[in-house]
Formats: sequence, structure tokens, C-alpha cells
Amino acid sequence: MDTGKVETSITDGIATIEFSHPQSNSLPGALLRNLATEIENAGKNKYTRVIIIKSSGEKTFCAGASFDELISISDLETGKKFFSGFAAVINAMRKAPKFIIARVQGKAVGGGVGIASAADYTLATEAASVKLSELNVGIGPFVVGPAVERKIGTSAFAALAINASEWMSAQWAKEKGMYASIHPTIEELDKAIEELAVKLSQSNPEAMMLLKKIFWEGTENWDTLLAQRAEMSGKLVLSEFTRNFIEKFKQGAR
Repeated sequence: MDTGKVETSITDGIATIEFSHPQSNSLPGALLRNLATEIENAGKNKYTRVIIIKSSGEKTFCAGASFDELISISDLETGKKFFSGFAAVINAMRKAPKFIIARVQGKAVGGGVGIASAADYTLATEAASVKLSELNVGIGPFVVGPAVERKIGTSAFAALAINASEWMSAQWAKEKGMYASIHPTIEELDKAIEELAVKLSQSNPEAMMLLKKIFWEGTENWDTLLAQRAEMSGKLVLSEFTRNFIEKFKQGAR
């Protein structure tokens, strides 16, 4: 199974973390763990003042959980470990003492919506529609849910979670507060991100750190909360409904 890769580069105080996977930048467990580690390391790096998270390519930002790995889950411990990877990424983003900018160049599904929501400032293209498809599979957006709900509010989060088969536009995501701005092209998106990152890299790091603490007040229990949510998802992925869905998917893929 291809686990994808995560690469970090640091230039002039700007750490750029890029993840990639051949299946539309989906997120297997190993990639999630690597991504969380890279975020933690960038947060601790004394030469880093701002962090950019992006994915490779010009199309899908992130297709969410790796379906290959979901199919392979056969016991609770494995399921909990897999979904704990999403918890690790969100908590790493939450705890990093530096602002995190997310670059969303295309569609975001499930865990990709979680990353876009957990960033401190997210910029996107007009093609960056969003969907929380977990309910379709028989589970729910339990681990990413707190980050999404914090960013866009309970009503909008419920609309995404319940209407699990419908894409919501980038304009909708901007109106709800998930995206700070949307841009017609990737070139314009990258220009806006570069300008913001340069400004932040020249700002007072202590002031930014204190601001981030204020922004995330009230989430101190997320280490425990997201671990509980990961266990919920780990149980549901073993349910009869989900196993039947996966079996139909496997038959259709043959």
C-alpha cells in the first residue's frame, strides 16, 4: 500500500509542509502520523515563524480517509489507531505555537475539510468545494467535527454532516468562515499566500503565539475528546452497515 509522503522546507522563517498521495491526496494512517510529526517539528523549530500546509498537484486538495485502509480495518484497535491519526493532525495544528495557513487548491473531503478548518487562516480557489461524506460510509465526521464546528458553527457543520453526498461550494465555505478568501486561479491563490506568509514571518513571534492561544481557548480538552471520537469511529467502521458498504465498494472495484 502506497503511504504517500510529507515534505517540509523552511525559507526565511516560512515552513511549508506538503503532503501527497497518488489517490487524490487521500490520507492513510502513516501519512497522517508523518504529517502530525512535521507540524509538531515546525512548531518547535526556532527558525520558523509561520507554517503553510498544502497538498501536491493542482486538482483535489484532499480526498479524506484512505479507502484502501478503511477496507483493511478488521478490529477495534486498528480502527481506533487509524482514526487517531486525524486526531493527531488536528491537535498538532491546534498546539503549534505559530500561525498555520492552509492552501486549498481543490476539492476537500472529510479529513481534508478538517485540515482546512483547523488551520488558523485558510485560503482557497473557487474550485475548492467541500464535503463531509462520512455518513454515507456508515460512520460520521466525529474526529474532524470539533474543528469544523469551531470554525463554521453548529448549524453549518450539521448541514455538511447530514447532507453527506452534496458538495458545498467554495463560496459557501467562505461565507461560513472556513475560508478567509477565495481566488479564481491557483496562481492568484499562491500570490496571496506568499504575501501573507511574508508579512507574518516579519511579525512579532511572541504576539502571534499569544494570539493563537487566545484563538484556541476552550479547546484544552481536545486531546481526550478527539481520542474518544477516534474510538467511536473505530467501532462504527466495524458495523454491519459499513462492512456491507465496503463489500459493495470492493465488488464494484473489481
